[in-house]
Amino acid sequence: MNEASILLVDDEQSLLEIMETVLRKEGYLNIDTTVTGEEAISACEAKKYDLIVLDVMLPGRSGIEICPFIRQTTDAPILFLTARTSDFDKLTGFAIGGDDYITKPFNPLEVVARIRAQLRRYLSSPAPSGTDKITATVHSKSANVYDYGRFKLDETAGELLVEGESVSCPALVFQLLLFLCKHPNQIFSKSELYEKVWGEEALSDDNTVMVHIHRIRERIEADPSDPKFIVNVRGLGYKLVKVERQELSAP
Repeated sequence: MNEASILLVDDEQSLLEIMETVLRKEGYLNIDTTVTGEEAISACEAKKYDLIVLDVMLPGRSGIEICPFIRQTTDAPILFLTARTSDFDKLTGFAIGGDDYITKPFNPLEVVARIRAQLRRYLSSPAPSGTDKITATVHSKSANVYDYGRFKLDETAGELLVEGESVSCPALVFQLLLFLCKHPNQIFSKSELYEKVWGEEALSDDNTVMVHIHRIRERIEADPSDPKFIVNVRGLGYKLVKVERQELSAP
């Protein structure tokens, strides 16, 4: 995992130096830094990164603005850094493709812990077609394909098929859906899902799971506002249910 390629994007040079120093002490040596959004986009087009730390408040185009462009070139985890703390900013960051959200000021060791956790999940997950993670040759030995009628999740190929069509799926969205597919009809609270999928306890708030559930529904549900597969059990959490295929009656 220490071979992972990391991009740090922040216009505060001192903060970049601190994060780079701490990461190098932890054994991460393949680190690039940029100070503007345009530089970050160019870097992601020129090189494949396994994780990106992206400041929201950048000169020119903000991290929020450039995140969709970065998402066009990579499914690597994106960790937002910002001094903003409102729920609106958090939901916006997750909705456009962010995987975690860290507010300033922060303890650099906490950032390293989150980076390590994100890399552990990303690099150990099956590599979707067209990607070249440094662990692309490491695949699950399981050939499980989870068939829910409208959609299928191929664990080995790292692929989501909806009505027979391949649908792009960021790493954490895939991992959350995979976990639910492996535990159908079981109710999990937001904190349980975060602990099982994200791998830590109390490192993020409920919005993280809620937004990723929404991103799954956008992909697998015919009507995300009226979900049939991932349902909310009021006061308890979420569960993935199998939707029975209805036989078409003869005219």
